[in-house]
Amino acid sequence: MRGENRITENCAVTDLASDARALPVARTAASTTPEIPGARADFVPMSKAYRVRTEIEAILDRLGEGDPVPPERELAARFEVARETVRQALRELLVQGRIRRQGRGTVVSRPKMVQPLSLRSYTEGAIGLGRRPGRLLVGWDDVPADPETAAALDIPPGDTVMHLERVLLADDEKVGLESTYLTPARFGGLRATYDPTTSLYAAIRASGVTFGSAVERIETVLASPREAALLECTTALPMILLHRRTVDADGAPIERVRSLYRGDRMAFETHLRE
Repeated sequence: MRGENRITENCAVTDLASDARALPVARTAASTTPEIPGARADFVPMSKAYRVRTEIEAILDRLGEGDPVPPERELAARFEVARETVRQALRELLVQGRIRRQGRGTVVSRPKMVQPLSLRSYTEGAIGLGRRPGRLLVGWDDVPADPETAAALDIPPGDTVMHLERVLLADDEKVGLESTYLTPARFGGLRATYDPTTSLYAAIRASGVTFGSAVERIETVLASPREAALLECTTALPMILLHRRTVDADGAPIERVRSLYRGDRMAFETHLRE
């Protein structure tokens, strides 16, 4: 089972890589705009690229998924700017996930998948959003616990833990890379019974464990070259990184999870109350 459904780390990087790397370094307002009489000292005029991007976003809002984006030449004429200004705005929208390359043209992307932050599995969340979840097994190995994993699982550093790494899919599109750490003393039996392409939370519940609560930390990061290859994106693409420690109803640790999501494909929301 552990040899099936694996994927290699030599995944092809999409055209987004060259586009994202081509993003120009932002210049300061002082170097690109003249002084404006009467303006506050901290006033920064809106750049042409930002204005054009805002205008293009308004156009995208009126289009549907898969609709073609007007070509650069047409947009440059409409907004009376240079084609390079339009090109920069389109690159930024490409990185944000609003548009995507299709053949020789550009089309409107599918809206981001907005996952609620809750004590549910990725499978449950994706199904609730009308998406078809899936997973590709990268590896399931025994590794020594680093200090952060050891603290999360209440074990000494260096103790053996099970490391399950999978690529998360939504409608066959790679959207995330998930690493889960479990203790063999509690969950070693899963090796013989669990299919790693299915929901881990469902398997844990089936073993008689009741989920209690979790603490989750969210960061923005850039992917490593290995992670970018597995997700078929560029290292310049912003990522959302989630760290989760989950305990059962008695407060005993269940897992430590590190989930890396493509910022152009995923977003998260939570409901707050006083």
